[in-house]
Amino acid sequence: MMPSICIAQLNFVVGDMPGNAQKIIAAARTAHAAGAQLLLTPELAICGYAAEDLFLRPAFLDACDDAVKTVARETAGLQGLAIVLGHPQKCRPDAPAFSTCHNVASVLRHGRIEQTYIKRELPNYQVFDERRYFVPGSAPCVVEVAGLRVGLLICEDAWYATPAREAAAAGAQLLAVLNASPFHLGKSAEREQIMRQRVAETGLPLVYAHLVGGQDEVVFEGHSFALQADGSVAARAPGFKENLLFMQVQKAQAAIKIDAPIAPIASPEADLWDALVLGVRDYVGKNGFPGAVLGLSGGIDSALVLAIAVDALGADKVRAVMMPSPYTADISWLDARDMAARLGVRYDEIPIAAQFEAFKAALAPQFVGLREDTTEENLQARIRGTLLMALSNKFGAIVLTTGNKSELATGYCTLYGDMAGGFAVIKDVAKTRVFALAQWRNANDPYGSGASPIPERIITRPPSAELRPDQKDQDSLPPYEVLDAIVERYMENDESIESIVAAGFARADVDLVTRLLKVNEYKRRQAPVGIRVTRRSFGKDWRYPITNRFRA
Repeated sequence: MMPSICIAQLNFVVGDMPGNAQKIIAAARTAHAAGAQLLLTPELAICGYAAEDLFLRPAFLDACDDAVKTVARETAGLQGLAIVLGHPQKCRPDAPAFSTCHNVASVLRHGRIEQTYIKRELPNYQVFDERRYFVPGSAPCVVEVAGLRVGLLICEDAWYATPAREAAAAGAQLLAVLNASPFHLGKSAEREQIMRQRVAETGLPLVYAHLVGGQDEVVFEGHSFALQADGSVAARAPGFKENLLFMQVQKAQAAIKIDAPIAPIASPEADLWDALVLGVRDYVGKNGFPGAVLGLSGGIDSALVLAIAVDALGADKVRAVMMPSPYTADISWLDARDMAARLGVRYDEIPIAAQFEAFKAALAPQFVGLREDTTEENLQARIRGTLLMALSNKFGAIVLTTGNKSELATGYCTLYGDMAGGFAVIKDVAKTRVFALAQWRNANDPYGSGASPIPERIITRPPSAELRPDQKDQDSLPPYEVLDAIVERYMENDESIESIVAAGFARADVDLVTRLLKVNEYKRRQAPVGIRVTRRSFGKDWRYPITNRFRA
């Protein structure tokens, strides 16, 4: 008889080894009660992903070892169940001094570790930095469960042909991959296609156990899945939520078949919305904030962030503050009031005209004879940032900043002003996508927070920072569809200036955007952490020197 397999697609907290262990134990008991013989956990489940320099601390690794022992002890009585547990494991004493541990998958059965597989391929690109912490393995590992020989792989191993091929050569009849693979738009489909290559090369079905949850700037979307030996999808878990995915493995005429439910694939907009909601919910929740506060300007960016925050936290945990200046249009505060009422959040208005005049009066002797410029514009943004941070200090709620990727790329944001806060929700969402996502949310209510939360005028009016009379974003920037395309090509895809111009973009626009991108690196270094949703964000993906004279 072939085994029943359960994937524990769970949301762990980095560094909470006791809590993570209890979550795994509970999943194991549920899986055993349902008749499963094999439970697969995600990569590094015991400590959460990614623990970064915590891996360099011996006490952290000791705590991980203790948690693994707890899982083994507490599940010893689950007869017939094998648990494949992801965790870090200390290296041997004779390992290189700069390396502290392995990234492993251990097979727990009858209260002890029977086998351990060491991850072989260590990614060191995008958000990954695994060669800093782990020593790679070199050998395959095949475990037998209820008559089925399962070859173990960990995440990056399955993106290369050799580990899977050697597992097949060692007698595996099915490949099981433990993963912690961060989300970006299109990643789910890319992931399934790469795994399809491993299936085609080995002729073996594959089961992919994935993590779910938000961890600082990255989000893990779940969507654990399985592929038949012919590459077709045999199972898929829902995305962006915890799930125990059960599958029955059967042998028919020497072929291994997997029978399991298949969750549908959502639209890119739905996936993006879920990723942003999960990123906010977990950052706020895992860090213990009682709620969130944001400046609601009547513009598209803050409107989108408010809608995301309410879907993530609930209206009772979100506070919106409108801070009109002398240049704020009436429709801005009318639309802000309207949106706050639609979503049912606490809404306050704190005019800043008096503070603005007081700042100008204090600086007047220093600025005598000089005309007003961006200095006075930035004063307004910094007054707003100060007020929001004061509310945060007094009430404990985290300030959600509302700047988008287009603004962060070009420096169209104020240091210590609208950049002041604790979490940048749409930091990796370009302005054109902000509009598209707002329209999508108005047409969909995935969390039951309210239909059409964003007043239509917020979406259709020309965007403006409203820091001087009749100001429009496009006064100083190219049209956003042009700007965003240049940023994507130059920043995300590393295209050269000449190739972007050759693709049909005006040289003046390319020169302006790339120059702004370069000279505003110092601002981005001081921006709050935000959610990564593209292949390359202004976070751990982007490491450029501030003092730098090269522009490609």
